[in-house]
Amino acid sequence: MGTMSPDIRRRRPRRSYVSTARAERARQTRKRIIDAATQLFVHQGYAATTMRGIAGSAGVSVPMVELLFGTKPQLLHVVIDVAIAGDDEPVPVLSRPWAIEAESAPDLVAFLSAVAGVIGEAQVRSAGVLLAAYEAARSDADIQVLIADRESQRQGTAGWIVDGVTARSPLRPGLERAGAIDVVWMLMDPVVFSRLTRHRGWSADRYASWFVDSVLRLLTAHHP
Repeated sequence: MGTMSPDIRRRRPRRSYVSTARAERARQTRKRIIDAATQLFVHQGYAATTMRGIAGSAGVSVPMVELLFGTKPQLLHVVIDVAIAGDDEPVPVLSRPWAIEAESAPDLVAFLSAVAGVIGEAQVRSAGVLLAAYEAARSDADIQVLIADRESQRQGTAGWIVDGVTARSPLRPGLERAGAIDVVWMLMDPVVFSRLTRHRGWSADRYASWFVDSVLRLLTAHHP
């Protein structure tokens, strides 16, 4: 096997730099589109927001938006996922560091406080766009499927929270796991968060404290 010429060895860093720079530009473009779509979906509503409007707000072409995200429903799906998770990384919510840290919490209040803080932050980012999606689902079958998927994922998270509770304290007498999941599922509802923060003036921190207190009182015999 022949040896690599000095010229080829010198060119490699340049190709690596160009590739890295291109990947960063693509990431920034994707982020601009997601940010633009989020703002328009929240403030204009899903129906009134067009792919052309999103492209113009992001400073890109419509074909670029379609290349990266496909259809408007597919873009909404990404927007919701990013809003809930806080980033565009392909890591399931319950596999993220915060969930791992919460699982190691030594007692029930510590576990719920860790969970509630993250839920409150996610609600701040995602409640508005989810409400826009709920509105659109009334007349759009694609969005109905998306919402059903989100509701199912919220149920899964609620089940994970209930299991974390029961690992540290028994449920109150007469309450079974399924009923406990329904309670937590409702406490996590973005409509509830929106009404409390937009209509009643609550902060995200107050919502998080209320979430902890409600789970303690409704699911267990434990009182803070």
